[in-house]
Amino acid sequence: MFGDCHIHMILDGVYYRAAIDAQKEQVDEALVRARLAAYREAGIRFLRDGGDAWGVGSFAAKIACEYGIDYRTPAFPIHRNGRYGGFIGKGYDTLKEYATLVGLARKQGADFIKIMISGLMDFNCYGKITSEPLDPAEIRELIRIAHAEGFSVMAHANGADTVKAAVEAGVDSIEHGAYLDGEAVRMLAQSDAVWVPTLVTIGNLVGEGRYPDAVLKPLLRLQMDNVAACARLGGKIALGSDAGAYRVPHVQGVQDEYRYLHQAIGSETDHILEIGEKTILGRF
Repeated sequence: MFGDCHIHMILDGVYYRAAIDAQKEQVDEALVRARLAAYREAGIRFLRDGGDAWGVGSFAAKIACEYGIDYRTPAFPIHRNGRYGGFIGKGYDTLKEYATLVGLARKQGADFIKIMISGLMDFNCYGKITSEPLDPAEIRELIRIAHAEGFSVMAHANGADTVKAAVEAGVDSIEHGAYLDGEAVRMLAQSDAVWVPTLVTIGNLVGEGRYPDAVLKPLLRLQMDNVAACARLGGKIALGSDAGAYRVPHVQGVQDEYRYLHQAIGSETDHILEIGEKTILGRF
């Protein structure tokens, strides 16, 4: 089994608010250790966290070596105040404040910077993203500032235009990447960025009843078709589940994600994922 290139140690796959509230005041060491042990038992030796504002992922990174796991973290994700990300990260209003947060991430031992540059997929409405994306000029500056400080950049990004802007700015990885058009897929495939498409965050909702399958099924199909196209074009794709997201349990999530990716890519799946993971290991 490959590693999981996108997890959230603080989340539990059930209800994000309760999971965060349970560790806001103090990291639940027993819970973190139990999850690390479960990953070890499953043969997973690499984890890349999406970060949180309360130090849960950072704590996991400090003790993961005890479990033979290479654990990377951005410390916390960074978002523009009033846009998506406030539930889990730290916010800024100005680029100066953003630069200060990059410095704080360094002090907290960040391995890379994670930026939130779009909203989520709206699972009730096909084609809709929940929050206004950042404009291309701001995306470019966020990436430039982080790169200037020696950090790679992981970007939570959905929507073709947002992903195109991030790729043009030299982003190091795209997380999720829903609703891409042909040009965005081509640009992503021809860039140095790694795509972590998190198919499981859609697929594990199908038939569950919370959201309409009439939205979920075509969205999953589009995402899988785009992954297949990116792979055919030689793009870098990595295995990452967004473990901790709703209906994406730790350990099981990465196993489910592998299954979806194999359905999309076919016989070349392992070879392609190996390249993507090696790229992330070398960059993040």
